[in-house]
Amino acid sequence: MHDIVMIGIYFFIIALLYSTVGHAGASGYLATMALLSFSPAAMKPTALVLNIIVAAVTTSRFARAGYFSWRLFWPFALASVPMAFFGGGMHVDTAIYKILVGIALVFAAFYLILRSKVASDDPERVTFPGIGASLAVGGGLGFLAGLTGVGGGIFLSPVLIILHWAGLRRTAAVAAAFILLNSLAGLAGFIQKGGVFPDHIAFWSVAVVAGEYIGSTLGATKFNSPVLRVLLGIMLGMAGMKLAL
Repeated sequence: MHDIVMIGIYFFIIALLYSTVGHAGASGYLATMALLSFSPAAMKPTALVLNIIVAAVTTSRFARAGYFSWRLFWPFALASVPMAFFGGGMHVDTAIYKILVGIALVFAAFYLILRSKVASDDPERVTFPGIGASLAVGGGLGFLAGLTGVGGGIFLSPVLIILHWAGLRRTAAVAAAFILLNSLAGLAGFIQKGGVFPDHIAFWSVAVVAGEYIGSTLGATKFNSPVLRVLLGIMLGMAGMKLAL
């Protein structure tokens, strides 16, 4: 019981930090489970379920704050959902799965550290991407999302920011919705293939809801902590290297 509670506390902190930037925390949950030597069979469904819970509320909060853009979002979603379903139903060798998730975590670490250096939104530098580019990016990220249990937002966000397709808070709003749809599709694929959920997931779900409530409220209004994101990025990088190597 002590271990279950401690894991819940870790998940609470991850949900709080990630939801400030519109992310559901899958890479953080996966990093925690990797460091605690969870089996891949437990890692994927746990990350997907917690992702769905956090992303649903985060999407709603950022949308109500006026940052969501349907025009930016729909092409990514159209291509990503079927690919996330396909990836979620795939059974991958344990060694390969660990390498893929490890790479995803290292990528997430670089993104969080990169984002900590971005001071604010700059609407004048933003241009909408072409439909073709959005569909191609959405399809590839959706497949990775379903395959690994990462919602895909940790990949989409740096693309939006680096290519100047969205400002910080609009990126957060679109990424949250992207994570929600991909996680739902990935979980549907997992269930369709007869996947089994781990024990104690209900307790951990309550923990992430509490963390998300605080984090998304701060993220949609005024919170910005580069130092925390750098520290979280370092933790993700360590966990990713542990898995990949």
